Amino acid sequence: MISFTRRRVAITGIGAVTPIGTGERGLWSGIRAGKSAVGTLTRFDPSIFRSHNAAEIPDFTASDHMEVKRAKRLDRFGQLAVAASRLALEDAALDLAKEDRERVGAMMGTALGGIAYAEEQLGNFLQGGLRAVDPLLALSVFGGAASCNVAIEFGVQGVNSTNAMSCASGTIAIGDAFRAVRDGYADVMLGGGSEAPLAPLCYGAFALIRAMSTRNDDPARASRPFDRDRDGFVMGEAAAVLVLEEWNRAVARGAKIYAEVLGYGLSNDAHHMTAPRPDGSQAAKAMERALADADVAPHEIDYVNAHGSSTPLNDPTETVAIKRVFADHAAKLQLSGTKGYYGHALGASGAVETAICAQAIAEEWLPPTVNLDAPDEACDLDYIRGEGRAARVEHVLTNSFGFGGINASLVLRRG
Repeated sequence: MISFTRRRVAITGIGAVTPIGTGERGLWSGIRAGKSAVGTLTRFDPSIFRSHNAAEIPDFTASDHMEVKRAKRLDRFGQLAVAASRLALEDAALDLAKEDRERVGAMMGTALGGIAYAEEQLGNFLQGGLRAVDPLLALSVFGGAASCNVAIEFGVQGVNSTNAMSCASGTIAIGDAFRAVRDGYADVMLGGGSEAPLAPLCYGAFALIRAMSTRNDDPARASRPFDRDRDGFVMGEAAAVLVLEEWNRAVARGAKIYAEVLGYGLSNDAHHMTAPRPDGSQAAKAMERALADADVAPHEIDYVNAHGSSTPLNDPTETVAIKRVFADHAAKLQLSGTKGYYGHALGASGAVETAICAQAIAEEWLPPTVNLDAPDEACDLDYIRGEGRAARVEHVLTNSFGFGGINASLVLRRG
């Protein structure tokens, strides 16, 4: 039933499969450890490329999270989506057997979907012909396989969609899931992102456009948001899913509430496929729209989890955009960019970072910007360095910016 009164939306579950840890506790333990998971890529030999670094998930076994038969029917991107969703539902202690499945839905985001698996199967085709190709290929590689397989696995029949809006995809999915609950289209939503891009052609495409770091002799320090010596992002793989739930029912069932989702903003630079608009105006517009949607004034934001991709153009442009939105309050903000921990998992990054924001609110601790040794003079805000910071924050904003000029922001509040 559509609601004409905005309903409150709680985050009651976090599921994550990342290079720094699996599950809600694994992710937070990885953040508290303060160490980068970036290393030399091992999935294949990267020596033909300028970049050799990646953030790989070290210990993922799909059959730990789903039946072996289902695991075999999914590629890695689909497996990660289902696994993160299961972990989120378990963390939320949500018994779907007691739910109206038509009021439970799934929104996912991914930049590349199953393209890495398609690349693998093309190799099989070239070597062994059509008979060597997985007959389920067509069902594995399209982006919508993320949310559709989550729906099939858990029998949820509510609103369902997967977007493919580059590196903002996970944030957009959570924003859309938030709106579905807020506006009465669903009572519970799974929202997040999944990305498994570590295959030669996928990886090489980004190497060709010189978007990735070439700090190959020191991979753990290759991703360094806002640092003057940054030279590009580090590709990673990950999935993260949140359980978003109508507030009153979450309270009634005694659910743990990490945070409340308050607002969502979206914009487009309409400028360039890879370079951000230099004046940061549309990145600022996404933040402004999220704040307006949340009915929160800029001075009420305590912490910003920045997109912080570690690329030469993105980091200073994001700084400009934040100053544009927050004016004098920008100097009082606490900020961090967390991709130094786990690289950039493209469409899953925003979901990972929203999960971290929810955890930071609940745990009253803000993560540092790993590898920020010498801040760029153009990145002159309080990007937390060194150790994390104990802090009780009320309102948090998180940004995700993607190729094509996509900008997405979310506002969270202490639950």
